[in-house]
Amino acid sequence: MNPVEANLKHIKQLIADYEKKYNRPPGSVHLVAVSKGQPVDDIVEALATGQTAFGENHLQEALPKIEMLKDKKIEWHFIGSIQSNKTRKIAAHFAWVEGVANEKIAQRLNDQRSEHLPPLNICIEVNISHEASKSGVSNDEVESLANFCLTLPRLKLRGLMCIPAEEADLEKQRCTFRKLTSLYQQLNQKGFKLDCLSMGMSHDFEAAIAEGATLVRIGRAIFGPRHSP
Repeated sequence: MNPVEANLKHIKQLIADYEKKYNRPPGSVHLVAVSKGQPVDDIVEALATGQTAFGENHLQEALPKIEMLKDKKIEWHFIGSIQSNKTRKIAAHFAWVEGVANEKIAQRLNDQRSEHLPPLNICIEVNISHEASKSGVSNDEVESLANFCLTLPRLKLRGLMCIPAEEADLEKQRCTFRKLTSLYQQLNQKGFKLDCLSMGMSHDFEAAIAEGATLVRIGRAIFGPRHSP
């Protein structure tokens, strides 16, 4: 068993264990393998284990990978902040965008998504830790942006995502994720019908699962340290 295969098996077992530990339904947490900074060979090894969802956040690095693996059944997620000049290619090559943080980007993704493709799945990025260095809307802006996204026919609003400030303590991690879960629940109580709560990475996905994550984004724990693109 190669390292990627072994790591994926371990992570998937941990996800199942945490689902049980925190009374989550079996299979309710989905895994995106974050392959940024990793070679195509490692993605191929992950595919061989049945992993089909992969995350990238550098378009220049992602596009050659997507081209090389175009004959494979892969669900590509673009993760993180988006520059306006990148929206056309993101809209054309990805199935998910986890990082919509303003109306301008949402509008451009909608306008540039081909009618020959299914609507682009999106998650609104929330700056849950209020960090000046990170993108994302504030808690107070989430509902307005969500309402705007619902007016765009080439987008499918699926939920919320966050990349919080790193914390080593499990309870502090849970406290932060609980805030995003609360926003998610408030929106659904207002009729938004969201089904994706994307939160949790290699260092904190247990806390995320404990607080209701439906999707975790894990890279380092599967692929090891990143290589240069």
